Amino acid sequence: MHNNLRHGLRATVAVSALFGMVAASQAGGFALREQSAEGQGMSFAGVAAGSAGLSSMFWNPATITMTPGWNSEWDVAGILPFSSITPTLPTVTPLVGAGNIGEKAVLPSGYTSYQINDRWWIGLVTGAPFGLVTKSPEIWAGQAYGVSSKVISFNANAIVGWKVNDWISIAAGPSVQYFSVRLRGSAAAFGPGGANILEGSNTSIGATAGITITPWAGTRVGLGYRSAITHELEGGLTPGIPVTLPVKTKVTLPETVTLGLSQDFANAWTANFGIEWTNWSRLKTSDVTNWFTGVPFPFPAQQRYNWRDGWFFSAGLEYAYSPAWTFRGGLAYEISPVSDATRSVRLPDTDRIWASLGFSYKYSNKLSFDVGYSHIFGKNGNINNVPGSQNFIPPLVFVATTQGHVDIFSVGVKYRWDNPVSAVVAKY
Repeated sequence: MHNNLRHGLRATVAVSALFGMVAASQAGGFALREQSAEGQGMSFAGVAAGSAGLSSMFWNPATITMTPGWNSEWDVAGILPFSSITPTLPTVTPLVGAGNIGEKAVLPSGYTSYQINDRWWIGLVTGAPFGLVTKSPEIWAGQAYGVSSKVISFNANAIVGWKVNDWISIAAGPSVQYFSVRLRGSAAAFGPGGANILEGSNTSIGATAGITITPWAGTRVGLGYRSAITHELEGGLTPGIPVTLPVKTKVTLPETVTLGLSQDFANAWTANFGIEWTNWSRLKTSDVTNWFTGVPFPFPAQQRYNWRDGWFFSAGLEYAYSPAWTFRGGLAYEISPVSDATRSVRLPDTDRIWASLGFSYKYSNKLSFDVGYSHIFGKNGNINNVPGSQNFIPPLVFVATTQGHVDIFSVGVKYRWDNPVSAVVAKY
């Protein structure tokens, strides 16, 4: 059995690490929400209350106690984004648009849990909670403001869960996170020019915690917390000439609180609801300084965010058609942390609506499969890099409209390593 646990943990880490640094942001800011194929099918409604099964651990570690025995899950999401930027007057450079700056991406995640006895569980969650890939043409109207952006991460979160009694569980655990950024722009306002490149990386630690409550049969409430993580990035700045200067900067990635509710009714139906808050207002201005002297470089090397908090509201419905087949759907509305005043060519993020469908198939007591699909309807937005705005580079007035949508396909596999009939049964 211990060999099985090692195999499950290794597979959880390996699958996530293999692709975990290839991801495109499809949640507010540059966060990644696509951590569960089962949750995807309901627009992640109720995930903090366990609606996504084992993968609910990403949002609320206390849901680990809802899965008896020895289990692993592997999920992969394929992300197909479309995001265009169309310059308009009074832009001072030729009105050459960026076209579709969205890049196709694959996002995996992995989960393993092990029930020690009737009260205690341990587990591991791996994946990429943050990511962003955008790419514009080498020559376009806004090239001085940005040509390409890449944010990659990999996170491993160990969990210890305690079933206090038959209606309340708690859990917590540390997270180790790798984070890397590469931002590229042009030293020329228009036409061929040298590259401005800022890049850096760091590994840091954080934590997760959560609680689940079952006040009565058929009702589950969960509250999960993922802490902020501060990264002291070290890397290089290439300022339009073939010289790389050693630099460092600090960025604090936001904490997230997720509330979920799941309610069974009419025998085969379950209603799920969720609210998620992300403290993106933590991101203000990140100075980029010379690694040796500590002297800051001026904007645009300096990174200006000044975002507001992000919110995500979701509702979903699930129908257990038979012991083998379950169908689900959901809707969500997301308030982006990026406003008209702070929107940039690197991340033309806007408010959005999610519409999702999915199903699960239980092949046996040990093996099951999940499929989820979401279409995201992005709200049209504006970019206003004009005198007085935080991103303005004198004298390059740049004004544009943005539009976007996303298709996401997710598949997941769940496997139970132990014999279900020998699972530990809680007794109180």
